[in-house]
Amino acid sequence: MKKYERTSLVVNAEQYELNKGMEDGFELYTKVITNGWISSDNLIQITRPDGAIVCPFIQNRRGVIFIREGDYIITENDDERHVCGADKFDKRYKPVQG
Repeated sequence: MKKYERTSLVVNAEQYELNKGMEDGFELYTKVITNGWISSDNLIQITRPDGAIVCPFIQNRRGVIFIREGDYIITENDDERHVCGADKFDKRYKPVQG
């Protein structure tokens, strides 16, 4: 099997913050758990005034990605967005001057 190194790519990144419009939408927590899409560990859960609990997500060509506590939203030059966990962010991305 061949080995490959990830090519250098400059991206914009922000740690997720609620009420900043960084997500593409919200899904009911019960639907996320019932469908078994992902583990609920550290999943951001927001309780709306009507009592419904929702989880923020972004959507890209790979599908719906739910946002966890401390995650970063990565925006590439072609406006493709991804989520990167705080535990991996510093290993994959370094600050760029300018």
